[in-house]
Amino acid sequence: MSTSDLFSSEPTPAERAAELRAQLHHHAHRYYTLDDPEIPDAEYDRLFRELQALEAAHPELLMPDSPTQRVGGQVLDGFTPVRHAVPMLSINTETDTEPSGARNFDARVRRALGLGEGDLAVEYVAELKFDGLAMSLRYEQGVLVQAATRGDGEVGEDVTSNVRTIGQIPLRLPVEAPPVLEVRGEVYMRRDDFDALNERQRAKIAAGAKGEKTFVNPRNAAAGAVRQLDSGIAAQRPLSFFAYGLGELTPAEQGGPAFETHLQMLMQLKAWGFPVAEQTALATGADELVAFHQRIGAARDQLPYDIDGVVYKVNSLALQRQLGFVSREPRWAVAHKYPAQEQLTTVLGIDVQVGRTGKLTPVAKLAPVFVGGVTVTNATLHNEAEARRKDVRVGDTVIVRRAGDVIPEVVAVLPDKRVGEPPVFTMPAHCPVCGSAAVREEGEVDHRCTGGLFCGAQRKQAILHFAQRRAVEIEGLGDKLVEQLVDAGVVKTLPDLYRLGLTALLTLDRMADKSAQNILGALEKSKQTTLPRFLFGLGIRHVGEATAKDLARHFGTLDGVMNATEEALLAVNDVGPVVAQSIRTFFDQPHNREVVEQLRACGVTWPEGEPAAQAPQPLAGKTFVLTGTFPTISREDAKAMLEAAGAKVAGSVSKKTDYVVAGAEAGSKLTKAQELGVAVLDEAGMLALLLEQPPI
Repeated sequence: MSTSDLFSSEPTPAERAAELRAQLHHHAHRYYTLDDPEIPDAEYDRLFRELQALEAAHPELLMPDSPTQRVGGQVLDGFTPVRHAVPMLSINTETDTEPSGARNFDARVRRALGLGEGDLAVEYVAELKFDGLAMSLRYEQGVLVQAATRGDGEVGEDVTSNVRTIGQIPLRLPVEAPPVLEVRGEVYMRRDDFDALNERQRAKIAAGAKGEKTFVNPRNAAAGAVRQLDSGIAAQRPLSFFAYGLGELTPAEQGGPAFETHLQMLMQLKAWGFPVAEQTALATGADELVAFHQRIGAARDQLPYDIDGVVYKVNSLALQRQLGFVSREPRWAVAHKYPAQEQLTTVLGIDVQVGRTGKLTPVAKLAPVFVGGVTVTNATLHNEAEARRKDVRVGDTVIVRRAGDVIPEVVAVLPDKRVGEPPVFTMPAHCPVCGSAAVREEGEVDHRCTGGLFCGAQRKQAILHFAQRRAVEIEGLGDKLVEQLVDAGVVKTLPDLYRLGLTALLTLDRMADKSAQNILGALEKSKQTTLPRFLFGLGIRHVGEATAKDLARHFGTLDGVMNATEEALLAVNDVGPVVAQSIRTFFDQPHNREVVEQLRACGVTWPEGEPAAQAPQPLAGKTFVLTGTFPTISREDAKAMLEAAGAKVAGSVSKKTDYVVAGAEAGSKLTKAQELGVAVLDEAGMLALLLEQPPI
């Protein structure tokens, strides 16, 4: 050994292989035996492929106990071992996650069959690769007698009592079923069932239950349910099943079925009562395999369950026998994965982003990682409560997930890899953009910035809300123009709109002289508004049109609203504690008051007067729904008249609806009212109820 070898920090191939074997054994034990994985599947696959490559380059390193020589998993002490009559072998994984991976497999099959370019295309069955727990179901004389996990491929675990609780798995088959039948398939958990399970788990934890936990993903939850020693607990976990193959089967000469193709076998399983994924399809040649891979990939995130790829199998059973096996895997099948949706990375920091509506969202800044087909550097933590529940801290090693176009999120922390005691995340007391107070209202999980009219992050949303037809109404001021004005720095707050000149507008893209003149004219016209419209246009949280009208009617002046105490606000019709607090918080911010005063200084004005005497409201407590076109009044006017009489105007019909006012071309709302027996009025009938009301 040379002197340089003594000081080399690079492990030898033998040392690296030993290290990889130890890591893979450890993670397989966590995944298969304890149902508590520490790393995502993609990380395990990476380590597995590295060991495979080392053993291929150095055959002397191949050991009998190498993870590459077994399917994986061990028998849990609490379950009876089951030796599979036909081994439950795994299939090869195509590492090219692009559609070209399908062409690679077809090319290998054609070479192995000795087919040339002029020969016919090979027919395949294309299936989904479910992310669950492989299961073998043994039926004797049509009765389920045993369910066993894959285990190490040769020996699994008897989980019959737990599997009997899965409603999709038949306990008895039709009389024509063969004497011995082993059905291979996947036990899994639907996403909606998984979400509901975790909600129940969180409720138990919040109630102080000991030993409870949430689950990282549906596969983890399904495996944990199947491996419960108490089948009563397993019965409470919502599990599902898909069939995709056979193990031991009574031979045809002894009364068993004779299949010529894999698809025939799947259709027979379906006829016997086993669920088979509806997406399963025949594919002739590489082009159709590619099309299937792309079609399922596009629909992957809309599926009600998790998959991590698709599976291609040669359809002809005769060709399957001709192709045979290589080591532990069949030549006639392959698993073609999609880009991994989960990966490991490190949290470099936690920032707080401010949304268009003022919502504050903690975001983990990550060491770059390729996941879900893109490089991810940020992942949402949703809110302070969620960040604390997952206990995400700076420096942590985390599992990050990205599915399709979904915003990347941190799934779980690996606490064993935490160094020291980094501080727990706490939402800042002030908005990081504008410095306004950050508040979390009672009953809400999100913190919000209170500087709605001043905050730069909310600028575009505030302008668009203020300019909409139901608020101050600035005709022609739409999304694209607002975006240009804000991005160019021309408009920073609402009053800047009324300081715009022709020159500034003409510098914008596609803004002609006539268009600019129209915008200036609309701005001038909008200065004459009403107090309810102005209040609504300010964008105060929880203050809609109806509440703005009630506030204006009750106080008479803007100053009356701005200076009202919470107690005074609670006296307003339909204003409760949450709305009163929101109004008070908004006007307590100096920035917001300053914007209001500047708008007044720019000439925005409205009629004001004494607080209105409480008008009689004979329709108070009544709920109306408007539909169709009325003969003499608009829907907006009808809504205003009803609200002035104390009624609530809703957008949909329910059992709580008192009246539906229907005009010409009334649609589904009228039908729903008739089904529920809700009283239906025409315009004349509605006006009759309003006769006692003062003019609007």
